[in-house]
Amino acid sequence: MKASGRQGWWSAYGDRGQVVVITGASAGVGRATARAFADRGARVGLIARGAERLRAAAREVEERGGAALVLPLDVGDAERVEEAAARIEDTFGPIDVWINNAMTTVFAPVRDMTADEFRRVTEVTYLGYVHGTLAALRRMLPRDRGTIVQVGSALAYRAIPLQSAYCAAKHAIEGFTESLRTELMHDGSGVKVTSVHLPAVNTPQFEWVKSKMPCRAQPVPPIYEPEVAARAIAWAAHHPDRRDLKVGWPTLRAIFGTRIAPAVADRVLARSGVEAQQTDEPEDPTRPHNLWRPVPGDFAARGRFSDQAARTSPLTWASMHRGAVAVAVGGAAAVLVAVAGRRLLGAPLDG
Repeated sequence: MKASGRQGWWSAYGDRGQVVVITGASAGVGRATARAFADRGARVGLIARGAERLRAAAREVEERGGAALVLPLDVGDAERVEEAAARIEDTFGPIDVWINNAMTTVFAPVRDMTADEFRRVTEVTYLGYVHGTLAALRRMLPRDRGTIVQVGSALAYRAIPLQSAYCAAKHAIEGFTESLRTELMHDGSGVKVTSVHLPAVNTPQFEWVKSKMPCRAQPVPPIYEPEVAARAIAWAAHHPDRRDLKVGWPTLRAIFGTRIAPAVADRVLARSGVEAQQTDEPEDPTRPHNLWRPVPGDFAARGRFSDQAARTSPLTWASMHRGAVAVAVGGAAAVLVAVAGRRLLGAPLDG
């Protein structure tokens, strides 16, 4: 395989040939993340339900200089996830990084949801992470090394209307991860776990998730391209001592805003949260959705909101490079102090 030359900003992180597992790898953030690791020559186990999209993702990985193993399965099935982990190690060797990312949701008020819909979202979006984490731990703990990355969300801290099942699952993932992290610390384990919390991302999920709303679903602006999330996930995988990484200003605003003034956040979301998640276009109630089975077609990484989506996040870049930022800020402050001192003393600024 020929390397693609796209190593770019993170070429210094990690070794070529890492074995990486990504759930929800066939589209959206998972697919963009597979590309990011492929640019470094990783060997990537691609897990999702849609075999057609997985094959397309595998082609992209191989074109970029990586190796790919296609594993069509439902992460809600713990036995299938365990079998996939065994097959990945049989094919590529020990797993270095396991990224839990698979999700599904239903756009609907709580009153219109069914018990089966809540159960299904929980199976995929929460228990899928549990199943992936357990499969990774069975292999990583005996070796005393490896990294688990939980792709989280601002909605793990601040729930919003119309997505009660998804928000509950993301809250559950955060609680599960905190318990695991403290246990690993107690044991002095070399296995690391870190979380990457995302803002609204322009992915195809809004084309295929189940919705009971009158208008088509959309991410709540401001929106980011999935490559912004993928860069953050790849960075976190190589900096697992960072407890978590919050991507984008909206994520910080949601998390810290709800800590400081949760009642205010409630009122704001009650007033605008329902409309903000819908476009002006009517929804087609007969279109296929992916709650129970994958929707056919290759939707790739990006959705239909690229004209509104940011391709970078300066705040996230600063968080990933906070040492360099601190040095730069300190240097600038020193210059300002020196200039102010010279002015006060009446000394010429040119020395």
